[in-house]
Amino acid sequence: MEYRLLGGSGLRVPELTFGTGTFGGTGAFFEAWGSSDVQEATRIVDVCLEHGLTMFDSADVYSQGAAESILGEAIKGRRDKVLISTKGGFRTSPDYNGTGSSRFHITQAVESSLKRLGTDYIDLYELHSFDALTSVEEVLSTLDNLVKQGKIRYIGCSNFSGWHLMKSLAISDKYGWSRYAAHQAYYSLVGRDYEWELMQVGMDQKVGAVVWSPLGWGRLTGKIRRGSPIPETSRLRSQVVIDNGPPVDDEYLYTVVDALEEVAAEVGKTVPQVALNWLLRRPTVSSVIIGARNEEQLRQNIGAVGWKLTPEQVAKLDAASDKPKAYPYWHQYGFDRNPWPV
Repeated sequence: MEYRLLGGSGLRVPELTFGTGTFGGTGAFFEAWGSSDVQEATRIVDVCLEHGLTMFDSADVYSQGAAESILGEAIKGRRDKVLISTKGGFRTSPDYNGTGSSRFHITQAVESSLKRLGTDYIDLYELHSFDALTSVEEVLSTLDNLVKQGKIRYIGCSNFSGWHLMKSLAISDKYGWSRYAAHQAYYSLVGRDYEWELMQVGMDQKVGAVVWSPLGWGRLTGKIRRGSPIPETSRLRSQVVIDNGPPVDDEYLYTVVDALEEVAAEVGKTVPQVALNWLLRRPTVSSVIIGARNEEQLRQNIGAVGWKLTPEQVAKLDAASDKPKAYPYWHQYGFDRNPWPV
């Protein structure tokens, strides 16, 4: 397992992170992901550590907090051997202040996550989304105080736009507060919008990408093909999951899968292993979050590391997954002074 610096920080993280969205299975949305209990989660952590995968990602809204609690039980007695990242900011209660990135809610959310995880510090704490109603100064001063208190080691954000991220970094620099070291972002072979602007901010400002849903919301598992029904075990059987995930045109998906299958046959790997390996070669990517319903799936996903695609294979996947860019990106890429990424 390769270890990479997390953005411009001094923290080294494994190139793969395990996502605990499959822990708990509370509610229709997360039930479709998986429902690992403490026993199965403990075995998953065992396998991860055997392969040098030491970072585990969660969030306070995953299965209404159950994912954090199960992770806390699974790592009991070996907290010093793992890195924990978790997220907050989404609604966790019906109260007026039970959502967002206000000082009130984030402070409360961090304390609750610490209790569920059974630890006194979080290695990487990320805001789950941008809060347009709370000033950036309030958000970052709160996070900086939590770092100074030792409750958080590093801070990050998730699902920000380019200007949200850049404004936040400028405010941190202005006041000497902790900077976002990571941006947890959606990026996959069937979702390359990250490359239009967020990648450029990450390169310029040294913010590492921690990629979520690298298999395109379950579409690049190798089980979804042209002319075949969606497998019974796929999360895409759930309308709740479909409605809350990134949309992908069917014909575009099949074109990408066709290219993945060609490359997979050439390298003797599976479709998801190739899709994950492609991401690990992209600029700014510090770690890619993988999930698994069971030990078998986990071992298959870990097989995405330890080898590299050839430049020709990367070019084939790039071409199959390329899409017309929105303005002003198509215009910027048309200027001969601008190499990729702009």
